[in-house]
Amino acid sequence: MDKIKQIIKNKDLLKKMVYILIMLFIFRIAAHVPIPGPDPESVRNFLAEAFKTNSVLSFLDIFSGGGISQFSIVMMGLGPYITASIIIQLLTMVFPKLEALSKEGEEGQRKINQYSRIIALPLAIVEGYAAIRFLQYSTSQTGADLLGSPSLAQWALMLLSIAGGTYFMMWLGELITEKGLGNGVSVLIFAGIVAKIPQSVGQSLQKIIISEYNPTEIVTQLAILIAMLVVVVAIIFITEGQRRLPISYAKQMRGAKLYGGIDSFLPVKLNISGVIPIIFAGAFMNIPTMIGFFSQAKNQTIASAATWIQETFNQQGLPYAIAFFVLVFSFTFFSTFLYFKPKDVAENLQKHGGFIPGIRPGTQTEKYLGWLVNRITLWGAIFLSLIAVLPFLVQLYTNVGNLVIGGTGLLIVVGVAIEVKNHIDAQIITRSYESI
Repeated sequence: MDKIKQIIKNKDLLKKMVYILIMLFIFRIAAHVPIPGPDPESVRNFLAEAFKTNSVLSFLDIFSGGGISQFSIVMMGLGPYITASIIIQLLTMVFPKLEALSKEGEEGQRKINQYSRIIALPLAIVEGYAAIRFLQYSTSQTGADLLGSPSLAQWALMLLSIAGGTYFMMWLGELITEKGLGNGVSVLIFAGIVAKIPQSVGQSLQKIIISEYNPTEIVTQLAILIAMLVVVVAIIFITEGQRRLPISYAKQMRGAKLYGGIDSFLPVKLNISGVIPIIFAGAFMNIPTMIGFFSQAKNQTIASAATWIQETFNQQGLPYAIAFFVLVFSFTFFSTFLYFKPKDVAENLQKHGGFIPGIRPGTQTEKYLGWLVNRITLWGAIFLSLIAVLPFLVQLYTNVGNLVIGGTGLLIVVGVAIEVKNHIDAQIITRSYESI
């Protein structure tokens, strides 16, 4: 209650929270704007049935905030922009000019974001085309023909609508990042997942009321619910866990005054990158599904290769879980060193007269920080990867329905909620200092 009162009294914080709610409301409206072309009602009815049996569609729908299930203009969500950001980050590590640009502060980051937006356009068109063709293929398997044979002009209209929806999502995400709380991309994905919770809970309660579940299934569902609560506690514990690295500042004479000589600490989190590895890995795990479209290619070699990839990395198979584990593990390290750069931290400490007791400033501090972050991130990466693939393994060995959304969604929801909560706490503390 005290925190709620502090939020109400903090007008700036209250404005930011209201601003986020308005942006999320606009996003949910956009998620129901259909792509011009096919009959939206027929497509939605078909997808409602397809989602009951196809966990791949459910998994993809997470990252579009429900856009795929509605066949809306935001059906690709922020996927193209996320992929473009990954490409730019990789290029930054390869090309010195981009690396130098990334160190130019706000102006450099603005230019890098602009490059990401440019790359996102062709990616949105290609991924949108693949998604529509995948839908065509899925409907043809059931004997339905919801899309017909679109003309070139209709294709152009649909793909431009999808690209426009992606850019609209990017714009909303950047507005939330700039004027709201937390990372806008994460908040939008969070909103898309949370929007499904009332419907999922309602469906489960309805099945229990009409006795569709037998006693064994009810016990199983309760066990899953308890396990989810345990996982939530574990995620919070790992996300908030940190190593406090002692930092000492040498005394310095500036004019007639003596500065420094204080002790502080540098917090190194167990999971510095938050939910970004899950989002990155999820975007990459869409690739086998998109490649499956080429299984209908006229070239036999391409068709066979696409079929093999689609069957091998089927979401109900062990190879899929292994690939997802490896990607989450790898992206955890990759994202960590994007946010925490030992060389830059060591240089900043040295510039301000700070040092780690027992470690020489400069290169030795950089090496020590690199070693420490690697060791800490290893355990965080293992935990994050295990939690990410746990639903796949449960589904694989127990056949307990579709747990994909529950697992990946749970990680994102808890992670983003903690991130926003930390931003709110920071705003409250800042206001408290200003009022002194």
